[in-house]
Amino acid sequence: MMKRSLRFLTASILLVALAGCGQGEAVKDAAHYTSEIKDINIPDDVKIIGFGEATHGNIEFQTLKKDLFEAMIQNENVHVFVLEGDFGGAQQINQFIVNGVGTAEEAIKALDYGIYKTEQMVGFVQWMHDYNQTVDEQEKIYFYGNDMQRYDYSKKGLLDYYAKVHADNAQKFTTQLEHVTNKTMRELSNSQLIELDKTIDTIINDLQSNKAMYEKKSSKDEFSFAVQYAQIMKQRTQLFLNDGNYMNLRDEYLAENLQWIVEYEATQGHDKVLMSAHNGHIEKTSATMAGYQSMGHYLSEQYKDHYFAIGTDFVKNTFQAQNGSGARKEYTVEHHNALVDAFSDIDNNIFYVDFEAAKQSKELANILSEKQRMGNIGDDFRPWYKLTQMLYTIKMTPEEAYDGLIVVQEATPTKIID
Repeated sequence: MMKRSLRFLTASILLVALAGCGQGEAVKDAAHYTSEIKDINIPDDVKIIGFGEATHGNIEFQTLKKDLFEAMIQNENVHVFVLEGDFGGAQQINQFIVNGVGTAEEAIKALDYGIYKTEQMVGFVQWMHDYNQTVDEQEKIYFYGNDMQRYDYSKKGLLDYYAKVHADNAQKFTTQLEHVTNKTMRELSNSQLIELDKTIDTIINDLQSNKAMYEKKSSKDEFSFAVQYAQIMKQRTQLFLNDGNYMNLRDEYLAENLQWIVEYEATQGHDKVLMSAHNGHIEKTSATMAGYQSMGHYLSEQYKDHYFAIGTDFVKNTFQAQNGSGARKEYTVEHHNALVDAFSDIDNNIFYVDFEAAKQSKELANILSEKQRMGNIGDDFRPWYKLTQMLYTIKMTPEEAYDGLIVVQEATPTKIID
């Protein structure tokens, strides 16, 4: 009995220590170093603005996509929004906001990601469509995804292109790729994946070998997208073939695909993009315990000061996430660290902290340079995760991971649209 009691007491003490939920001190005059979202300004030489979500399952973080993009359009002349979502599916969203094809809800469902089937995302996509109806051609905005975890719409884009430039190849590759879909992709055997990888290599080689002829029958832009569709399919296949290195490969591909978007849009006269993803992908230091190099780390290495990362954090949070069985549940956590607590006297529920400005305060400068646990909840959560901050935060140094932070003091859950 005494041994069991001692074990229980030890475990309880350990859990309390790990939870680390004590509230820190508010910093006097901290409000001087905050701004509203609409007033955010970014250094002129920045090419990529990263916006991180502390969770995928909150209304406030999804609404911030629209609010921040609107601010970046007005303040920074940004015309391109990139989402941590399927590249091919995102082109269906782009077709809706640019050409009015389909509806906002149909466009969102093309991503095939449950986290985005919300009223907030439908509203965001509808807003982009409506915005484009009010501006000249040179002022229109565009939508991309830089993820590679689906096949269907990239396959469709590729085969539609072949139907235009080479009917025989269109028929041949349609047959060879017939068994490759979002529904069947997890049922493919290793030998089928190896064969698929070879088929995609054949397609990429064919495109590259016949570039001049294909561009003459279509356009340079259409050809570029066809090659990218094929690359997305190869990346998806490589993720299956390298399951043990999945997370590291995925963030490497996220960075590569974002680079493709940046370079392509530069040819269209757009020199800045806003990219939205989870905090763990956006931050620059690969701080996650999973041990992979983050997309933001790749971007920081490649683009240096031309990459500007804005993270998010929360205090009181009720969010929705999958519970391991595929069902979605709501969970509530309260989270504190020195940085968010420094601004606890502020009345606004949502505000932005620019780190360069905040460093004018000696107290805030010290806090920004201290390692601390910052919000990081994915689309999978179990009730026992609440026992310790280690399971819903990442320990990082704020000034190294981000260039600014949006704080949401109280966040509420999204509802998934069936």
